[in-house]
Amino acid sequence: MSFFGLRKWPTPIARPLWPFFIAGGIVFYGVQKLQDAGVRSEEYAKDPRNPYASQIAKEAHH
Repeated sequence: MSFFGLRKWPTPIARPLWPFFIAGGIVFYGVQKLQDAGVRSEEYAKDPRNPYASQIAKEAHH
């Protein structure tokens, strides 16, 4: 059955792209770790523009 003249083809999508999915996850994890390290660094931990300053201050008191 064709829908608007388009036929269904058995085209693999996930099999050839799995390395890119894995690499995307690794990059996402690495960027998240770098951002967390940068936000918690001495230079920026007490900066009032830091959106995580209150959370870092609470963790420092424990």
